[in-house]
Amino acid sequence: MKFGQMYSEYLHGEKVNSFDLDKFSHVDYKSLKKVLKTCRCQNDTVSDLPRYQSCPRCDQIFFSEIMKEASGVAGCFSSRVRHLVHLHCTGGLQRCLLHLFQCFKDDQQALVQEGRMLISYVIMNAIALKKILKKYDKVHKSVSGMNFKSKLQAEHLEISQSPWLIELVALYLNFNESNHMIDYKLHDIPFSCDLTIADSELVLRLVLPGYANLEYNLTCPICLNTVFHPSALSCGHIFCKSCACSAGSVLIFQGLKSASPKMRCPVCREDGVYGNAVSMSELNLLLKRRFKEQWKERLVEEHGEVTKQTKDYWELQTRYFSGI
Repeated sequence: MKFGQMYSEYLHGEKVNSFDLDKFSHVDYKSLKKVLKTCRCQNDTVSDLPRYQSCPRCDQIFFSEIMKEASGVAGCFSSRVRHLVHLHCTGGLQRCLLHLFQCFKDDQQALVQEGRMLISYVIMNAIALKKILKKYDKVHKSVSGMNFKSKLQAEHLEISQSPWLIELVALYLNFNESNHMIDYKLHDIPFSCDLTIADSELVLRLVLPGYANLEYNLTCPICLNTVFHPSALSCGHIFCKSCACSAGSVLIFQGLKSASPKMRCPVCREDGVYGNAVSMSELNLLLKRRFKEQWKERLVEEHGEVTKQTKDYWELQTRYFSGI
C-alpha cells in the first residue's frame, strides 16, 4: 500500500473516545503533494532552474504551510501527552478526585489506549513530513527540503526532539513493566522502545518504522551521572534538576522557571530556554522503578543539598532585612 493511501486511511480511522483526528492538527500530505505536481519544475521544457535552487512559487505556499502544520502538530502532541502524564502521575487528593469522577470507567485502560494513539500520531506525521520534504527536493533538484528540517529543529517543532516524546515513551515503559500495555502494531508495522545500556551510558531508545531509530542519552552533561529528577529545557537538552538549577543560577527549591530569561543552555548555549522547562515525571518514575537503590541514594543527597540551600537562603534574607 502506498503511503498516501495509508496516511488517508489513518486520518479517517483513528476515532476512539476523545482521540478524534478531525480535531487534531496534521501534515496535509495530500494537498502539499498536489502543490508539487503543479510545479513548473515538473515540465522538462521549462525546467531550467540550476541544481540546489528553490522554486519561489512553491516555497511561498509550501514551506509556510508546513511550518504552520508542524507547529499545530507539536502543540497538539505536547498538550495531549502533558494531560496523560498529569492523569498518571498526579497524587494526593487530586488523584482521589480523578478516580472518583472516573469510577465507572477503566481509566487505566483509557490512558494506555490514548498513549498508543499518540505514538501512532507521532509516527504517521513524522513519516508524512519526511516524505513530502524529500519529494520537494526531488522535484526541484534541491536541498531546500532537507535544510527546512533544520529550521523546524531550530524552532523546536521537530517532534523527535520533544521532551514530551521522551515522556510518552517512558509512560509506555512504565505501563509495560506492570503488564498494562502490550506490544503495538501500526498498520501491521511494529514499533519498539527500551531502556538499555550503550557504551556504559543509559539510553532510552524508540524505533519508529519508516522514520528513524531515536536514541536519548540519559546522562546529565553536567554531573555525568544518570539524570536524577530529570528536567528538559525548551531546547531539548536534559539535565538533573539540581544541575540545571545550578547552571541557571537558581536554587533547587526555587525551580528552573525562576531563572533569568538571559540564562543559556549549558550545552547548546541557546538563551531563554528555562521559562518553558519540562519536569519529566514519567522518566523520573521509570528510573525510580528500574534503579531503586541508586535513586534512593541520590534522593538523600539532593535532600541534603536542598536543606543546606534553604537554610543559607533564609539566613541571608534575615541578615538583609535586619540590617546585619
